[in-house]
Amino acid sequence: MQAILLTGYCDRLSVKPGDNLRFMVSAEGTTSAAAHLVRLIHGDENPLGPGFVEQEIEASCNGPLQVTRQDSQTGSFVEIPDPDAQLLPSGSFTVYAYVWPTLPGTGPQGILTQWSAAEHTGFGLGINAKGCLALWLGDGTHSAEIAAATPLVARCWYLVAASFDAATRQVTLYQEPVINSWNSLVSPLVPRTDTCHHSEDVAFQPRACARPALLAGYHARRESGDDVVAGLYNGKIDRCGIQRGVLTRAALDLLRAGGEPPAADWVARWDTAAGYTAQGIGDRVVDRGPHGLHGIGRNRPIRAMTGFNWTGREDCFHLAPERYGGIQFNEDAIIDSAWCPTLEWRVPALLPSGVYALRLRAGATEDHLVFFVRPTQPQAAIAMLMPTASYLAYANERSVIDAPGVEVVTGHPLVLYDWDYQLAAHPEWGRSSYDHHNDGAGVCYSSYLRPIMGLRPKHRMAATNVPWQFAADLSIVWWLEQQGHGYDIITDEDLHREGLACLAPYRVVLNGTHSEYYSERMLDATERYVAEGGRLMYLGANGYYWVVAFREEEPWCMEIRKLDAGSRAWQAAPGEHYLATTGEKGGIWRNRGRPPQKLTGVGFTSEGMDQSRPYRRMPDSHDPAVSWAFEGVTSTVFGDFGLGLNGAAGLEIDRYDLSLGTPPNTYLLASSEPFSDAYPHVSEEIMFNYPGLGGTQDFQVRADVTLFAATHAGAVFSTGSIAWGQALPCHAGRNDISRITANVLERFLRPGPIY
Repeated sequence: MQAILLTGYCDRLSVKPGDNLRFMVSAEGTTSAAAHLVRLIHGDENPLGPGFVEQEIEASCNGPLQVTRQDSQTGSFVEIPDPDAQLLPSGSFTVYAYVWPTLPGTGPQGILTQWSAAEHTGFGLGINAKGCLALWLGDGTHSAEIAAATPLVARCWYLVAASFDAATRQVTLYQEPVINSWNSLVSPLVPRTDTCHHSEDVAFQPRACARPALLAGYHARRESGDDVVAGLYNGKIDRCGIQRGVLTRAALDLLRAGGEPPAADWVARWDTAAGYTAQGIGDRVVDRGPHGLHGIGRNRPIRAMTGFNWTGREDCFHLAPERYGGIQFNEDAIIDSAWCPTLEWRVPALLPSGVYALRLRAGATEDHLVFFVRPTQPQAAIAMLMPTASYLAYANERSVIDAPGVEVVTGHPLVLYDWDYQLAAHPEWGRSSYDHHNDGAGVCYSSYLRPIMGLRPKHRMAATNVPWQFAADLSIVWWLEQQGHGYDIITDEDLHREGLACLAPYRVVLNGTHSEYYSERMLDATERYVAEGGRLMYLGANGYYWVVAFREEEPWCMEIRKLDAGSRAWQAAPGEHYLATTGEKGGIWRNRGRPPQKLTGVGFTSEGMDQSRPYRRMPDSHDPAVSWAFEGVTSTVFGDFGLGLNGAAGLEIDRYDLSLGTPPNTYLLASSEPFSDAYPHVSEEIMFNYPGLGGTQDFQVRADVTLFAATHAGAVFSTGSIAWGQALPCHAGRNDISRITANVLERFLRPGPIY
């Protein structure tokens, strides 16, 4: 680890000349950093390629920066403003909630609170350090914890409640399981010993806390004196509320059975199942009580989750929203680091489209805060589409360190870098969609409003010691620079926002190496672009694979639910397969009737990390209609080199398959040489496991190069390999992979049919 920590992020990934861009920087071990704007051309430092290439740009943002450490509020919770202190009645009250805790016993956790641990004021219904239901009370001088003796069981639903009798100053706790055959880890046939009814006196009347109420946490202070939400809860919370007076045991039993408490005594009743539409649900938590104290989710609490009354009959919240009141919270969730801007900069009017970064240096420490500049109006016939949705999916992937068996899967020993150690030391930077939260739940939201180690030009993946995603895509950017063609940079963010209008001005669009994550709007636009005469060069593999979604005007945060099939690090729970963002089903596009073969001619068939392989020309490549793609290529076997494991075919690979929608007029130009058994057949195509599904025996484990003409003179060229793009820079760009790619690009730029 370096002695100086220097990192940050931009508030936008895609900008145009004239836009304002803010850089958020945090530092430890220094108070100043040298800053310089650079254009990024190539990232991989492998000596078999051009090495790291950047160009310094004269700009107003260059110069020294004053930097300091910046902290982040982690954890998802709901904040409930209470400006008139309505939530703590002056007399008796009852607070209640349905809960499904996932990590009881790992520390204090707030459920429904208006409690300041620093000031000892207010009340808090929560779970104490022993995993037991507790009520915290304080008047600013005195405080008390009244706790049950029986711990809560993880992943089981309960109705929990606590009442305070102002006349007797007696606190009564109520803890009863609410378990049916579907909603909990165990079934109703298990004898229950986790019920609790406990009473205890306190010596004071609690005083209201001058803070917003919270679901899934309580108020505390950092050592610096700053306010922070602590006691972060892990698990689900369903409908909850506060009543005037003491609810009787009979009234609570009725509530446990799905009834409601007496409406005349409501102080607040948060209906977590309210607000659903067929298009999803937002972060607002509706209060049906008399004061309308609606809550707002912070760090994106997860909606569209099953509630205490889910019965397994409906698998989608559209069908029975009243059974989807569960909101899931995680103590390690992060959507927005919310750092203060260190530098604000207006993109110059004449700055060319390209890949840029603010380079920061302090001592031996260096970091690049990456962003993409697209032109105000399209300037070139070629667009390079940077797969920023996939960058989000892999953002701060920790599975190479946390997951067992990584070295067996990849066939390589781990090679750890500074950024891997930094990630381990900074959980507040968040996780990728390939990781799990602390309680084992899959990470379904990812954001770029935080430092992202993989969005750095020199980054290499520890699992394979090769560039992945952004750093690999810079090899295509370098190649375009060497070809001398003008090109514009656009991003997935632009494509999702603008649809077809983003692609339509361009004669040819090039993908990155791994455009894996696609929204419906992005997929529709790409299909229409090709159908209406556009030319697509798909220079990667495992693209157009996972369904993702973005809220309008919030391009920084992406949702994904991994389920049913596909190479996945986690599995969405039953009933939780639909995206809260848009209401559509998650999973892979193939399972929604849109396998990538229908768009690109090829689709995901295997992945392996031990080695990459060359290609062999297929008979179709000699057909006069398409043989121009191989002009200047004299060898039958080509691509036995590359910065991605020493071959042009590898890492992740796609195949031609007419049964999955490959257009029947597709030419199969080349196919890879055989892979090792470290390349297994992809899981979504295996109905039964049996020996012989590895690369040495299964003919479907291969990378295919294809070309087809679409309607209105559109066309698609696909390489079927992530490693293709990383072979382009080898031998100074003078190689067969480069020659074939250039031949296709030049033909695609010509007007009229491609053959």
